[in-house]
This record gives sequence, structure tokens and C-alpha cells, in this order.
Amino acid sequence: MNLPAEPTPTPAPESGPPQPVTVRDRSPLPDVLRGLALLGILIVNVQDFAGFREWTQTGVDRAVQVVTDMFFNGRSISLFAMLFGWGAAGLLTRHGSGLLTRRLLVLLGLGTLHGVLVWHGDIISNYALLALVLLVTVRLSARALLGLAGVLGVYWLGSGVLLALAYQNSPRLRTAGLPDLTAGMTYAQVVAGRAATFLDDLIGGSLYNGPWLIALFLLGAAAQRSGLLTRPHEHRPLLRRLAVWGLGLGLPLGGLLAWLNTQPSLAAGLIAIPVRMGGGLASALGYVGVVGLLAVQGRLGPLRAFAASGHVALTNYILQSLVMTTVFYPYAGGQFGRWGAAPAVLLALGVTLAQIPLSQWMLRTWGSGPLEELVRTLVYGGRR
Repeated sequence: MNLPAEPTPTPAPESGPPQPVTVRDRSPLPDVLRGLALLGILIVNVQDFAGFREWTQTGVDRAVQVVTDMFFNGRSISLFAMLFGWGAAGLLTRHGSGLLTRRLLVLLGLGTLHGVLVWHGDIISNYALLALVLLVTVRLSARALLGLAGVLGVYWLGSGVLLALAYQNSPRLRTAGLPDLTAGMTYAQVVAGRAATFLDDLIGGSLYNGPWLIALFLLGAAAQRSGLLTRPHEHRPLLRRLAVWGLGLGLPLGGLLAWLNTQPSLAAGLIAIPVRMGGGLASALGYVGVVGLLAVQGRLGPLRAFAASGHVALTNYILQSLVMTTVFYPYAGGQFGRWGAAPAVLLALGVTLAQIPLSQWMLRTWGSGPLEELVRTLVYGGRR
């Protein structure tokens, strides 16, 4: 992503306590992209909630899994991570390291509660911990951020490919990575299991995925430096290149991922990781290009509705976990392991689309989501 260089921004002097960005100050494009990312994240995460294995799907379930792999798997999470970096970089530029640190610590606490009390797949705590690295990037230009992201990304993807090659002749089968749930488990038993492994999972996940996630955060920070998402009309040529090259590379890699996910071997599972994330990044950049061009042309149409769910993304992300664990986990609906990809993805799509009018209602009624308001109060001390 070749962003034009700009003078390095420095935090403006503050005449009073820092204030959160208001609704009227927001550009719609980041919220639309974030809302679309939330849609894709739940479509992918429903596999973990519902407890099915990708490579065992057949018939309509397999067709749905192929669509998921080609258009969402690795794509939505890459887009979401870049937007997280974009938002953190903006906060750092406007208000400095102290306020960003407070926000990340609040999110770390909230993510920990989510990971222990609701769902083991929490990403908030992981993002909050790793995004502390952004504190040392405040004086880096967009070009420097892109260069550093490239080094980290190539290192992580290359390491994944080398690991897969080392196991190419292994007879072992891949593991699904699904939660260890059995019928009749109580909520207290599930929470106890998550609490026992949460810290190890957080540290292990941060060490393993850290270079890649930080690279995505840096790409988002570079977009913030250049104004790509807030002033897309100034970046039409770049948006066109992202759309063409991103989707031109990302969609074939999505097809390869779909094929790899039909294979039960350990080698296929290992090589699927860099294919998933490398292709996911390419497609995510392609989506930024396409949606950005639509925004410039004033042709977002129905996609603009996703701005509401993207505006209250934190509330919606946690709400998705609450709904899905209620349906599938043994202490509630007890459907874990009983659904294939097609009905599970249909449920995920329905939940995410239902969140759009719910988000619009929250914004009309309160101007924010309940968790966004909680974070704002803890970070800004209740000042409006």
C-alpha cells in the first residue's frame, strides 16, 4: 500500500481535558468498513461457536464453507485489526500517549472479562496488549510505518510457510482448536476452564500472532497518517489499485484456502494459516479500495447502514458472543456440535443484520452503545 508521504503529525496542544470524538466529527467510511468487518468476523467465528470442523462439511454445508473461506476467512479479521490500528493512531495523534495507554488498559480489562466470562476466542485483550507498541510510533511517517509493517508481515508469513514445509510429510491430522465442551457442563465449569487457561492463551497468542497483528496495526496507522479513510476523495488512484490488486490476489488465495480446508492433514492445516492471513490481508485491502471508491462516488447505498453497527462495534462484538454462546453452549441452548456450516452461518448473518436496526436505535436513543459509553467514562473520566 503506497501511501503518499506527509509531514509527521505531532499532538496539538490541548486547552482543556481531552474529549471523545462526537458523532458529527466522524467520517462514515471507517464505521461502514468496521460494520462490514463485524459481519464477516461472526460468519467465520460461528464455526468455533457451533463446533463444526471445516474439512468435514459436505453438500450445502461445504458450499457455504467455500464462500466463507473465499470472502470472509482471514479477510474480516484483517480489516478489523487495521481499523483498530487506525483508531489507536488517531487517538495517539490527537491526545498523546497517556490517554491511549488508559484506553488500551481499559480494553485489556474488558477483554479479559469477555474471555473468561463469555467466550474463549476474545480478541480485545490481545489487541489491547499488542497495540501498546503503537506508543513508540507517534513520530513515524506513513512510509516508515508501511516499511515496518512489511518487514513484520513477511517475517510472520515466511515463518508459517517454513513451519508447514517442515511437517509436509507428517501423517498427523490437524486439530480443530474448538473449545472442550461436553453435554451437561455448567456455566461455572466452563468459566473455571477458561479462567485456568486465559493468561497462558493471552501470552501465547500474543507471542505467536504478535508480529502479524502489529503489522496490521501499523498499516492502519499509516492509513490514519495519510487520511485515506477520512479523505478518500484525495486517494482515488490508490483506492483503485487496492481494489484491483487486493482482490486480484486475495480471491485466488481464498480459493486455495477453501481447498486446503477440505484436507484433514496437519501440513494442510499449517500452510492454511499463512494462506488465510496473507490472502486475507490482500482481500481486506481490496475491500477498502472498493468501499472507499463507492464512498467517494456517493454510491454506498445499503452499505451505509453498516455504519451504525460499526459505530458501536464493541457492544456488537460482545453481544454476538452472548447470543452465540446462549444458542450453542451446554449450559444454555446446548446445540454445540449439532449444526453444520449452512445453518450456523445463516444464524450468524441474521444476528449481524439484526444488529443494524438495534445499533441505529442505540445511537438515536443514547448517541452511543453501552460498552462504548463505559469505556468513554473510564478513559475520559466522565467528561463529555
